[in-house]
Amino acid sequence: MTRPLLAVDARDPGAVLDALRVALEGGPAVAPRTDDRVPVDLPGVVPQAVSLGVETSGSGGRPGRVALSPVAALAGAAAADGALAGPGQWVLALPAHYVAGLNVLVRSLAAGTEPALLAPGHFDVGAFVAAAGRLDHPVRSSPLVPAPLAGAPDVAEAAPAVADVMRRFDALLVGGQATPAPLVERARRLGVTVVRTYGSSETSGGCVYDGVPVGRTRVEVVDGQVELAGPSLAEGYLDDPERTAAAFVVRDGLRWYRTGDAGAVSSDGVLTVSGRLDDVIVSGGEKVSLGVVERVVREQPGLADAVVVRAAHARWGEVPVVVTDAAPPAPTSADGLAALRSAVAAVVGRAAAPDRIVRVDTVPLLASGKPDRVALTRLVADLAAS
Repeated sequence: MTRPLLAVDARDPGAVLDALRVALEGGPAVAPRTDDRVPVDLPGVVPQAVSLGVETSGSGGRPGRVALSPVAALAGAAAADGALAGPGQWVLALPAHYVAGLNVLVRSLAAGTEPALLAPGHFDVGAFVAAAGRLDHPVRSSPLVPAPLAGAPDVAEAAPAVADVMRRFDALLVGGQATPAPLVERARRLGVTVVRTYGSSETSGGCVYDGVPVGRTRVEVVDGQVELAGPSLAEGYLDDPERTAAAFVVRDGLRWYRTGDAGAVSSDGVLTVSGRLDDVIVSGGEKVSLGVVERVVREQPGLADAVVVRAAHARWGEVPVVVTDAAPPAPTSADGLAALRSAVAAVVGRAAAPDRIVRVDTVPLLASGKPDRVALTRLVADLAAS
């Protein structure tokens, strides 16, 4: 049994919402897209169990489409409701073709509420606050990525009315990339409830909140890799059985998703993710996780949005390099680099100290808002060769 798969222009979030409503009720499945060209690799039909083809970010250089069933999508919504303040109203401030944005639409449909939809494009704090002011449900939530959240405390501190609106959210869910701890603490000092989420398209979005699995999600670390199980897991990847078989495994009678992330679970069940398994470099004979280095770098003044990538080095093999588009006084000078190296070395070790800081006019982003690490790694290599 199959059903049609329809491409829907995600630049019109309302159209995605309407198509998704039909898909969850058993109609044609939905594949949100961002341009007028239907992808050539998009199948015309999908298995009956699939209602949504979610585009992955491609942050690792290999985008694809994850096949979600209505059971998985709605299980993710139910888990979120149970972990937060219950079903409510949402602001859509993220792209409607990636799972975090689609979750807003799914959760709104499940709750029977009307989401506030922001126009796609550059995030504007004022527009976000205006949309939040239009919410009329007592339970209010919205997902964000760290970059938009970074500007919110500045606006809130300058305008008490804005701070009041931000505080009325039961939760601002922040995920998708490392979120600097000082940013979270600053928002919380203003009375803004920030929840750090962890998950992916393969898990119907965030399924671990502040390190704790939500709903019926289970977390294990196998050979250093984080694995997730539960009813929100995807069916696999559209038309990619080899990738599906590599990412989803059955163990102890449960189906698990192998995330590719390195992590650990504490004795009280709290998950800590230290970075991608494939972002580990060997520098001077020592293993260094670029994700861990980036977390420390982003906690330094002026580098909240910095990105850490790998670069070849004649002596050490590979080294971490910091890329930032922050304007001065970001620590891009020799003294600033020395201070940054000391700060990183104190936490992670000398081998993890960044080799240099590269300043760019603009950090290239994927459509999801995540840094394009593949492009940045290539840029750093090209600069070294020139």
